Amino acid sequence: RRGNRLAKQEAEANANADGDSHPLPPLVEQCDTPLEQRTTVMLRNLPNNYSRAMVLAMLDSEGFAGQYDFIYLPIDFKSRACLGYAFVNLVRPEIVAPFWSRFDGFSRWVLPSRKVCGVCWSGPHQGLEAHVERYRNSPVMHASVPEEFKPMVFAGGRPQAFPEP
Repeated sequence: RRGNRLAKQEAEANANADGDSHPLPPLVEQCDTPLEQRTTVMLRNLPNNYSRAMVLAMLDSEGFAGQYDFIYLPIDFKSRACLGYAFVNLVRPEIVAPFWSRFDGFSRWVLPSRKVCGVCWSGPHQGLEAHVERYRNSPVMHASVPEEFKPMVFAGGRPQAFPEP
C-alpha cells in the first residue's frame, strides 16, 4: 500500500514539475531505479534562510537521526542562501515512507516561514554511492568552498570524511 501511495505522489510531483505551482529544480530528472529500491529523496520548498546544520537538526528532531547517510543542501554562493531544496539519502528503502509522510506538508520551521515542504524522488541519482560519485569531483568540493556548503556523508549517524576523487 505504501508503494502505491509513493508511486501516486511521484506521479503528482512529476505532474507539478511541468506546472507553475511547484517547479522542480533542473537537477531532478527521471530515475531508472525501481521504486522499491529507492532511498534518495529531495526536500523541496525549504526556507531560503535555512543552513545545512538547521536541516540536519530538523531531520534528527523529527526522529530520523542515524537514518540518513548523505545530505546536500545547495547554496547560492553569492547570497549565501540555500536554494530551497535538499537531497537526503536514507539508509534503507523502508525508511522512505515514514520520512515522506513526516516531511511532505511539513511547516514547523525553527525560523519564521510560510513555506510548506514537499518531498519528491531524487533523479537521476539514487543511493549513497551514486551521490558520492556525483559530487566527489564536483566544483562544490573545492577547498575554497566553505565546509557548510558541501555535501556530507554519514556512517552510523556520525559525519565522515567525503571520499576523495
